[in-house]
Amino acid sequence: MGTTSKRWIVERSFGWMNRYRRLNKDYEIYTENSEAMIFGSFIRLMVRRLAA
Repeated sequence: MGTTSKRWIVERSFGWMNRYRRLNKDYEIYTENSEAMIFGSFIRLMVRRLAA
């Protein structure tokens, strides 16, 4: 797996994350809240990808 393919995977993941309005602009005061929202969103994305 080359550097280009790994970069594509990361950029695709960030593209999926931009679909979530709450993550598009970070309004959270505490970093723990932001981290939990990002973690939860990635879990949802991965579950949807595995179920498809």
